[in-house]
Amino acid sequence: MPELTLPGKLEWLITKKKRYKIIIGGRGSAKSQSVADCCIKDSQIEGLKIGCFREFQSSIEDSVHALLKSEIHRMECSGFTTLDTKIFNSAGGEFKFRGLSRNPDAMKSMHGFRRFWVEEAQTISKDSLQLLTPTLREEDSEIWMTANPMSSADPFSERFINPFQRELDRDGYYEDEMHLIIVSNYMDNPFFPQVLEEERLFDKENLSTAEYEHIWEGKFNDTVEGSIIPVEWFNSCINAHLVLGFKQLGATIVTHDPSDETASGKNDPAGLCVRHGSVVIDIQEKTTGDVNEKADWATYWAHEFQADVFRWDCDGLGAGLKRQISTALDGMRVDIDMFKGSESPDNPTDIYQPTAQIDKSNAKTNEQTFRNKRAQYYWYLRDRIYNTHLAVTRKEYRDPETLISFSSEIDCMQRLRSEVCRIPKKYNANGLIQIMNKQEMKKLKPPVASPNLADSLMMSMKAHTRNLAFQHTSRHIVTKTAAGWT
Repeated sequence: MPELTLPGKLEWLITKKKRYKIIIGGRGSAKSQSVADCCIKDSQIEGLKIGCFREFQSSIEDSVHALLKSEIHRMECSGFTTLDTKIFNSAGGEFKFRGLSRNPDAMKSMHGFRRFWVEEAQTISKDSLQLLTPTLREEDSEIWMTANPMSSADPFSERFINPFQRELDRDGYYEDEMHLIIVSNYMDNPFFPQVLEEERLFDKENLSTAEYEHIWEGKFNDTVEGSIIPVEWFNSCINAHLVLGFKQLGATIVTHDPSDETASGKNDPAGLCVRHGSVVIDIQEKTTGDVNEKADWATYWAHEFQADVFRWDCDGLGAGLKRQISTALDGMRVDIDMFKGSESPDNPTDIYQPTAQIDKSNAKTNEQTFRNKRAQYYWYLRDRIYNTHLAVTRKEYRDPETLISFSSEIDCMQRLRSEVCRIPKKYNANGLIQIMNKQEMKKLKPPVASPNLADSLMMSMKAHTRNLAFQHTSRHIVTKTAAGWT
């Protein structure tokens, strides 16, 4: 067999033994071709049997069968027999091809196989993922996956990217005793062809930042049709207070979105947001416990952050938490506020106008603009994020009280981005701004999970009910200088 040639970043595929070997990245990274070549070599030399899977495979044409056949021919590998539905060789090696979604038991027929390769792994379902691991039991067996990640809320991302996001962003890989996860993109591929370079440059000029980064750099595609907040806007808000030079001043607002009971009787994760002035300093979620245990968790953090305002969603399961929360926060100088997103907008007769120049002849009031409080405060969040995007990208001065910054210290930033950038607007016959509710979002194709972090952030947009800024600092006077904002 000819010598195996891989991009340098992928050489660990053949030098390290791990249960999971994951390659994530965008177009032109050579990830699929490199894995195919490694599998062909191991099949020819070791007689390795390899199961090749995709979540969705209607026919053999949807599999990596054609890629393996092409690479066997290109590398002039001898001893292989290629049939319509499988490939085998004289050393005892074999490739089988299966779809997981239509036949979840397909893996069980692969006794003696020591490697599974899941291509397009970003589409794998939670059920398929849970079935994959216990099925492959052979000694020294490995599960290889190649993927261009979709949403950070997908099962693949939840299992193999989000827990290791800091290391992947910093080092371009993550490794422990069980995992080897490598980020590989076109710039890591020394064999990247000129024809793809021309296509890449065209896309960079013509696609949105989010689309380009997803296709070519393997970034999350955290968007849905009708989303009210683009990924580019969100990204501009990360550490915007440091970029623009404004300080976190004012009231500390802690908001909590309790669990929602699902059709199966299980509870969704609960969300928590901590906003100090115009800076969101923490976002958390809690996946275990019932609604009361999660309320205790939220009020604990209200104490830890010395909250001036504690607000929670009292639609649904949160309706019965008033006494528990009041008792937990007794003795604190804190405003306690029950938020009901389904109610009519706050300050209904006040003029809503997101721009600095108010044309009163055409201006609409809040009740003429928004269907309910949920729409009102998501739109206020949208306005802040957009203002921040303009301030960061165009260097346009904006009052910091109209901006929002997300501290990079937030551990679940990717999940927050996924949720915030997947909030769809809903058509309203009266021309009012309306946001899909959680039940409607779960019915989308593909479904959008309950946005408990985003809802917690949205609730923090409601102004506090009394002047609390003096508890932290005197009012900060913003001045614009040549060096920036002070």
